[in-house]
Amino acid sequence: MAEQPMIVVRGEAYREVPPEQAVLNVTLSARDRDREAVVSRLRERSAELHALLAEAGDAIERRETGGVQVYPELKRGSERVVAYTGSIGTSVIVTDFEPLGQLLLRLAGFEHAAVNGPWWQLRPGSRAGADVRREAIADALGRAREYAEAVGARVDRLVEIADEGAGGGERPMMRAVAFDNAQESAGFDVDPQPQTVHAAVTVRVTITEPDLEPSSKMSG
Repeated sequence: MAEQPMIVVRGEAYREVPPEQAVLNVTLSARDRDREAVVSRLRERSAELHALLAEAGDAIERRETGGVQVYPELKRGSERVVAYTGSIGTSVIVTDFEPLGQLLLRLAGFEHAAVNGPWWQLRPGSRAGADVRREAIADALGRAREYAEAVGARVDRLVEIADEGAGGGERPMMRAVAFDNAQESAGFDVDPQPQTVHAAVTVRVTITEPDLEPSSKMSG
């Protein structure tokens, strides 16, 4: 028995969707000749930062502290310590963009702080990824039906769907703005950047026996 004819097609879909998260990085720093003074100042500034972030309430989904550093500064050409420098980083994920501009304004005015962000992105496993994958599959099946109809056949059975490794915002589009001890009068306008979600699939289907008779008559 002859093998059933098969069609292999590629389906693709793109969609622009609003971002779901804004990511900010805040780095606090301190410098002093005394190591304990540096540690103490970092602890105090970190507590002040956390109090400020707490005022944002549910607008902040998550905050994580990491990248703590305290290291000596040596006099050039010797091993004598002239001062100690320290820093501590905090990553903040914001999901309510309405108060984001004011939050950025207050963070940028925070003493001895460097602020980077926002980076716009979708949530991991965002629903937008699932929707665009379905669109890619529909695109592939639509093409398969067109090819089958072109040879007088129809799609019979789905054999395989292979994901080409896309979907869900494969690489978040980001835009960052850096602030360092900005003046409160500056003000910040925040425009969330749309995210491009892409998916591509390969679909294999079998088709009914082609009817090539019309093509044969035309060629004759």
